[in-house]
Amino acid sequence: MRKKLLLLAVMTASFAMAQDLPENPQPGKCYVRCTTPDVYVNETETITLKPAYKVLKTVPATFKTVTERVEVKAAGKKLTVVPEKWGTETVTYVSKQGGNTLRITPASFRPSSETIEIKPAYAQWELGAAAPDCESGNPDDCRYWCYKGYPAEFTTVDTQVLGVDASTSKTPIGSKNASYTKRVLLEPARVIEEVIPAEYKTITKTVLDKDAYTVEETIPAVTKTISKEVLKQKGGLTTWKEVECSLVEYQALPINWNLGSATLTSAAKRIIDTRLLPVLSQNPGVKLEIASHTDVRGNATSNQDLSERRAKAVADYLISKGINSSLLVANGYGENKTKNRCKEGVSCTEREHAVNRRTEFRLINN
Repeated sequence: MRKKLLLLAVMTASFAMAQDLPENPQPGKCYVRCTTPDVYVNETETITLKPAYKVLKTVPATFKTVTERVEVKAAGKKLTVVPEKWGTETVTYVSKQGGNTLRITPASFRPSSETIEIKPAYAQWELGAAAPDCESGNPDDCRYWCYKGYPAEFTTVDTQVLGVDASTSKTPIGSKNASYTKRVLLEPARVIEEVIPAEYKTITKTVLDKDAYTVEETIPAVTKTISKEVLKQKGGLTTWKEVECSLVEYQALPINWNLGSATLTSAAKRIIDTRLLPVLSQNPGVKLEIASHTDVRGNATSNQDLSERRAKAVADYLISKGINSSLLVANGYGENKTKNRCKEGVSCTEREHAVNRRTEFRLINN
């Protein structure tokens, strides 16, 4: 109980200069400051990368050949006394009818672009560095809060717009003429009359069966769906919440990391699900620190980097479970905070090294 009362007193002195303290605090109780987070939702927006357009195809004209029986010599009469007189006549006919050919001018496009806001601007409270003249050994004492803003994020998508649509032009095909000659009666015979039968001839000609025409095909538009974050509810309201006093001190998170790895195993994820998620669920709006440590063996820089990556791996997993990132602080301390005598140059057992190789968590003020 004395330890808990001392912790409450230290917290009270630490935050008295920053903001109001909890109303009506009870002796022996522990409190943390909570700030409601900004709530974002994901929305999708569909943009047109390339508009719909049409493609024209031509079907050429078709022709057919027909035969026709024509008269090349008319019927007449032959006179015995005075023979008939004949003349000739040239008859002109269309041997091939005219038509058209079609020429396609395809559609053309010109480049364009569209800029989409994928993440709006936002701001959040961030904890600053401790004052240099702070006499307390607690890293959270003598620190101040800054409300830091971050700009919106945009992305530019290349698109195409229709410049000139497809069109057709016609070129006429001229018709062809031919002629034939026939004899015609100029003067009939007289006195003796003899009937001269007409003469016929079969001719061949090409006629238009179906003129050229255009087939139109519509090419659908090309679109892209972009996901973006939209602020649904603004946070920033500050409240005090009573929590278990043990949760404001570092608690062990018994994750067995693979050697040199910062990847969470299935067993590690189950530990987070059963140990951390209930704490955050029971204390909504409270900020959580994840602290990772290594033993003193190996390079100090590598140990620092490994501890930071392990702490970040736990935070990223909590975010994937729906925890707001503004409520998580991932700190890697490397080999700087050993819990026993094991320092550089000191011979220790494997069990003693294992004590320092740990991941912990605690509730901190928001």
